[in-house]
Amino acid sequence: MRVMQIPRRVDYGLRAMIYLATQDPARSCSVGEIASQQTIPRKFLEKIIQDLIRCGLVKSKRGPDGGYSLARLPREISFQNVIEALEGPIAVNVCMDQRLSCSHLPRCTMFGVWSEVQRKVLEVFAQTTLSDLQQTTSQGRLNSSSLSSAA
Repeated sequence: MRVMQIPRRVDYGLRAMIYLATQDPARSCSVGEIASQQTIPRKFLEKIIQDLIRCGLVKSKRGPDGGYSLARLPREISFQNVIEALEGPIAVNVCMDQRLSCSHLPRCTMFGVWSEVQRKVLEVFAQTTLSDLQQTTSQGRLNSSSLSSAA
């Protein structure tokens, strides 16, 4: 069975960010620590972290106590921020990109459905913050009622 999937890069980036959100804000974490704790290939994570730094979501600190930490409070970083930092604008279908450039658009009967899916996906990603998931890590898995309260 084939499924729609979030790119591995986004999955790893979100897991790394959620991990950083659970740490003391004054503490910096090494790439090795994050990779080990989240079972992420270290080299891949290094590239992901650099993109997150470039977009102002992660900050780095040099020196013996150096490493990485969140650049903003967990409640100020949404899933949408992380996803767009790593992959660019979110589009559930090619016709939902910012240009709306599909040649079938004038006669497309699916456009309304894709528009509604796009709206709802963006709503969930924009309203779900790292602090929402930071709180659920100690309670176990995020359930649908947690998502409903985030939406």
